[in-house]
Amino acid sequence: MRLPVLILTVTLISAIALSGCKRKERIPVQETIEEPDTSLVSTLNVADPRASQQLLKGWHEVEQNAWRWTMSKFSVLLKPPRTAAEKGATLELKLAVPDAVTSKVKSVTLSAKVNDTALAPETFSQAGEYTYSRDVPAKVLAGETVEVSFTLDKFLPPGAADARELGVIVTTVGLEPK
Repeated sequence: MRLPVLILTVTLISAIALSGCKRKERIPVQETIEEPDTSLVSTLNVADPRASQQLLKGWHEVEQNAWRWTMSKFSVLLKPPRTAAEKGATLELKLAVPDAVTSKVKSVTLSAKVNDTALAPETFSQAGEYTYSRDVPAKVLAGETVEVSFTLDKFLPPGAADARELGVIVTTVGLEPK
């Protein structure tokens, strides 16, 4: 007789336990789509993945997580600093001219235009790190964005050692407020 009481007790406990458990509603899992950061900036670290949207043309892939080679013509889209339409700004391009370039072409002249307004060129005749810095007039910076175009008079054409056209190495480019 003990066995039927035991079976009855186990069945009763199981029924009570199961009646207290309710099936949880399944919540559907939806993949979220993150919006890309579309806010433009005044100064770019060209190795930052977010910078790619502002690098218009003439840029090679990031190297050593720090810099990019350019081609002979390269351009960038920048947001003028908040006070630039009244006070102007300073364009700064931090670059390196490698020995591989100066040993072949001797000197490189860099020219720049901001929205088709030419800025004074600068010539680099030795390998090294430089900052190309030029004042940009306020009247050129009145819009939401400006296109800055750079041109090198000499560069390394594609060859056996590297199939890319190589100009200079750039780390940052931007408009600094005055």
